[in-house]
Amino acid sequence: MTALTSRLQGSSKRGWVMGLLFIGLALLGVGLFVTGALWSRSQATAAPGAALVEPKAGAWKTWVIASGNAARLPAPPDKAATAQEIQQLQALVAQRDAKAVETIEYWNTGAPSYRWNQLLIQHLLKRNLTIMPAARHLALLNVALSDAMTAAWDTKYAYSRPRPSEVDPRLTTVIPNPHSPAYPSEYAVAAGAAQAILSYIFPDDAALFAAKAEEAARSRLLAGVDYPSDVSAGLDLGKSVAQRVIERAKTDGFDAQWTGSVPTGPGVWNGTNPILPQAANWKPWVLSTSSEFRPGPPPAYDSPEKAKEMDELRTFQRTPKTNADAFFWEYGAGGQRSFKYWNEQASQRLFEYGLAANPPRAARAYAVLQVALYDSMVACWDGKYTYWTMRPFQLDPNFKPLFTTPNHPSYPAAHGCGSTAAATALGYLFPRDAAELKALADEAADSRMWGGIHFRSDVVAGKELGRQVAEKVIARAKSDGE
Repeated sequence: MTALTSRLQGSSKRGWVMGLLFIGLALLGVGLFVTGALWSRSQATAAPGAALVEPKAGAWKTWVIASGNAARLPAPPDKAATAQEIQQLQALVAQRDAKAVETIEYWNTGAPSYRWNQLLIQHLLKRNLTIMPAARHLALLNVALSDAMTAAWDTKYAYSRPRPSEVDPRLTTVIPNPHSPAYPSEYAVAAGAAQAILSYIFPDDAALFAAKAEEAARSRLLAGVDYPSDVSAGLDLGKSVAQRVIERAKTDGFDAQWTGSVPTGPGVWNGTNPILPQAANWKPWVLSTSSEFRPGPPPAYDSPEKAKEMDELRTFQRTPKTNADAFFWEYGAGGQRSFKYWNEQASQRLFEYGLAANPPRAARAYAVLQVALYDSMVACWDGKYTYWTMRPFQLDPNFKPLFTTPNHPSYPAAHGCGSTAAATALGYLFPRDAAELKALADEAADSRMWGGIHFRSDVVAGKELGRQVAEKVIARAKSDGE
């Protein structure tokens, strides 16, 4: 009995000891897990073997610079200078607080082009600019960003500079290292390009844009993912590319004043102060001239075809649904705000397609969209101010549209031109959504008849013109080497 008791007591002690050992190991495991998780968040380095982002993007076709390698930067600093820069980053990291982390996360949301498109759109809306100047300004910004990213990617893979925490793992980061070489900083490149373009468009706000560019660039240092020399070189590169875009902008006809007059006679638009007739002569990006795809003339005002179209509008049975759709495309997503709607469609799909971490491809997408939208609107204005077609309420003064008719000629319909061009370009970029995007554009175009401000021939011609312009932009994109 004593022996058995002794064995049981020994077994109990061993169990107690084993239990303590088990608990200790479990706690140690939890501690190591938590420590590892915290270390992982603070280090946040790129996963070993992760695919590099677009190693060949530096060879993509550019818009205003000769090529990506034509703008290649000098080599980054040597090993000794790099070590000094890491010390600078360590000092910055020590200053990182909650506000700094918030700023880092703000600029790191999406590709470098994302926030700058948002910022420009905010300023366009604040100034209540119409679709024509808005489309022009967005095209300038995104062409500059696209060329700047191509040039940046050429330099990145010419030197393949490792990210700071890849050189010194003791440097903590708060966001993952991008899967691309460090030099130059892509976010600084975008900041430099955007600052220059936006300051050119809105010179009174130049100080604001400079502060935003500095904030965006500094966020990459605070994050620990770029060297100071990456940032300074990136800002300079972006500004130099943007300067080429600005030089072109100064000759695109935007500042020209209209010296013509509203024609008189039966069947023509008979309003006053038409919206930007001179925009018909603005320089397009892809079209050879604004009249390259000019549609044939619309039905004559006194023709049976026009009478049939007018009767279609008179007898159209408006419903709450058609009214809601017409109001949506006039005031919600369309009208003078359609540039915002289609830009947001691009941004949404860049996130959905996993391209938010692909700066050159995102910049290319925005450029393809905005060039298609801008060129289609210039072509549309060419048609409008070639034919000076009267609006439905002008043909029949007793006819009441659902809302105020825009103050420019009727043919072709601007919503048909712009929405179709934008949706067709986006359908090329995001093919699994092509049918949905086309349906949105069709609704936008048709809603102008539901609202009573366009004839069917206006809409049909506008959609065809938008498609032709977009197809030419897409043809260029298909040959850009991506």
